[in-house]
Amino acid sequence: MPVQTVAIVVYEGVQALDVAGPMDVFSEANTFLDKADHYETVLIAAHRDPLRTSNGIRLVADLTFEEATGGFDITLVAGAPTPPGAEPDPYLLRWVKDLPWRSSVYGSICTGAFVLGYAGLLDDRRVTTHWQDADALAAKFPKAKVEPDLIYVRDGRLITAAGVTAGIDLGLALVRQQHGAQTALKVAKRLVLVAQRQGGQSQFSPYLMAPADPESPMVRIQDHVMANIRDRHTLESLAAVIRTSPRTLARHFMEETGVTPHQFIECARINAARMMLEGSDRSLKAIAFDCGFGSADRMRIVFKIRLGVTPVQYRSSFRRGEAE
Repeated sequence: MPVQTVAIVVYEGVQALDVAGPMDVFSEANTFLDKADHYETVLIAAHRDPLRTSNGIRLVADLTFEEATGGFDITLVAGAPTPPGAEPDPYLLRWVKDLPWRSSVYGSICTGAFVLGYAGLLDDRRVTTHWQDADALAAKFPKAKVEPDLIYVRDGRLITAAGVTAGIDLGLALVRQQHGAQTALKVAKRLVLVAQRQGGQSQFSPYLMAPADPESPMVRIQDHVMANIRDRHTLESLAAVIRTSPRTLARHFMEETGVTPHQFIECARINAARMMLEGSDRSLKAIAFDCGFGSADRMRIVFKIRLGVTPVQYRSSFRRGEAE
């Protein structure tokens, strides 16, 4: 695969992690790829003056909208802590409107989905954004099919991610698609997706359990679970997805991923709950339901066994780290 050009659209007040997260994924991927297969990432903005991000870091664009006349393999519009209350900068909007012609894959991170909406790119498309802004996105752009509970959504060439750290998951998904599960696995391990907290440095991203063959039916099973995280999954229901027997599914899944289907489902639920605990004030009951645990008590048991902390401790630890 030739060099992949990645453009990230930035502006004043952009969420720093929406930019840095995917960039780190692509940068780490380069360490495992031949030079001819590298990702080349550029920042694009209305001008080259320094832009202050949400946390005060200053960014300088590599290209202005006027200069960025060529095509890109991947283009992502970063979000901001709050969605735009009105149409964004006309130069930004005009450039983004042409993304279907500018980029092979295009999309957004967090509230960047609102920019896509103002550009008319969300009509009749499945999309997601930060859970806190999902209702606002659906109200502002009623033709969009908003999926508030998903970490990322791919609809054809359009790919959108939920809030903030979900941009890392989106980046990993793109790496996996383009360079295989093993490369995405190596990147995920390098980034240590769950930071060290009370329960230690446990790694529970679903990407750490990826089949070696990206075309494997087991990938379809994993994608099905993550896209329907709230649902109850059994060996029988998962086997029906790829039209095989439960026994055959269990054997092949273990051979290719090193875990049982049940362990993977639990891991995916933990990952989804972890992101909601980190990024929202939702009740434990609501998070447990949306992530498929069934009850807050069941989620507490699973967290304690797998992470060594309760959901309350996990959330508290994250927010202490944020304050420090």
